[in-house]
Amino acid sequence: MAAAVEKTSILDESMSDVFDWSDSKLPVRDAIWNHFMDDDNHDTTKTSDEVAPYMNMDEGKLKDAVEKLLKA
Repeated sequence: MAAAVEKTSILDESMSDVFDWSDSKLPVRDAIWNHFMDDDNHDTTKTSDEVAPYMNMDEGKLKDAVEKLLKA
């Protein structure tokens, strides 16, 4: 019996693979983390709290939310 293959979240894909406006090879989850770290003066606890909702978000909502957050 073959094992089920789990779909990789867009969080694990590179920014450029998910968004046509990005040329970054950074994974989406790292781009979100870096954005909040910069905004929070590198306060890991605060950043962790702000990033948490993105980690459990529906993929459709996640893509829209990340675009609003990171698209320049």
